[in-house]
Amino acid sequence: MRQVSHELSIATRGRGFYDVTPRLNAWLAEQRLRDGLLTVFIRHTSASLVIQENADPDVLHDLESFFARLAPESGERYRHATEGPDDMPAHIRSALTQTQLSIPLSDGRMALGTWQGIFLYEHRNTPHTRRLALHLLGE
Repeated sequence: MRQVSHELSIATRGRGFYDVTPRLNAWLAEQRLRDGLLTVFIRHTSASLVIQENADPDVLHDLESFFARLAPESGERYRHATEGPDDMPAHIRSALTQTQLSIPLSDGRMALGTWQGIFLYEHRNTPHTRRLALHLLGE
């Protein structure tokens, strides 16, 4: 059994979904493990991780529209406004999605479904550099 850790930096351009699947696949290929478990953890409280459909971009658009209605920006709605009107909605979005994913590794590849991709979901309006902690355990 072998374990490997790594950190990926992902530059975002503001709110939205960023497909990190290709970056994860490239790192996994370098590790040359066949079977195991990949853990991906985002080290932030105003961005998250989701496994979603990667074929039809309307899915991501509809998800963003849903979260905009669920956690709208508002200067009057929230007490926490120190970092701007998009910060508290970002925390709510993070609380409702995931900060950590566990993905099985099978035959050297993530065991994702046909239409699944792994996305960093940036909840803030401005660009950020987000850090993903990776941990791979396997053989």
